[in-house]
Amino acid sequence: MLIYRLFLRIVALSLCMLLAGGDLLPASAQSTAPPKSLQIVILDGEGALNNIKLRTAHEPIVQVQDENHKPVAGALVFFLLPDSGPGGSFLNGAKSLQVTTDAEGKAVAHGFVSNRATGQFQIQVRAQYGDLKAQNSISQQNISERSGSHASQTGHPILKWVLISGAVAGAGVAIGIAATQGGHSTTIIPGTPTVGAP
Repeated sequence: MLIYRLFLRIVALSLCMLLAGGDLLPASAQSTAPPKSLQIVILDGEGALNNIKLRTAHEPIVQVQDENHKPVAGALVFFLLPDSGPGGSFLNGAKSLQVTTDAEGKAVAHGFVSNRATGQFQIQVRAQYGDLKAQNSISQQNISERSGSHASQTGHPILKWVLISGAVAGAGVAIGIAATQGGHSTTIIPGTPTVGAP
């Protein structure tokens, strides 16, 4: 009998919730308010150096946020490359790419490849969610392998020579030239020369 009464109470409570129109549902189950404004935050790719000889490039990553800095999922993001000069292309040589933000509001410009023109360029980024729009830009630079700004990655010849010389001096290695004349040996060493008997 007790179980039957408990069952009736549960049924009654469920009917009340249905008649109330679902107002008793938790806040997480209710739809969130749409954003009032958008902003594009650059997560990766700003200031990147693209090696045109190795055909390496940094794929830009952005996040679309609302006025409360919360991620906006389902926003359209457009990446636009320069038509000429330094820059690159996306898949199939396209100069633009459209991506939809994921649950974290992120969009990645997959397939970006730099071209062979050296210099700085801007990747224009535009976002749209309903009637809301935002824009930003990402600065990158295409460099050749011999560029001075890329010496740390490719290895500068003078720097290598200094490191080798330092290692030789630090180890105390000396180069000697020995000449034998009439049973005497003369040794020449960088620094103060010494002459000695055999």
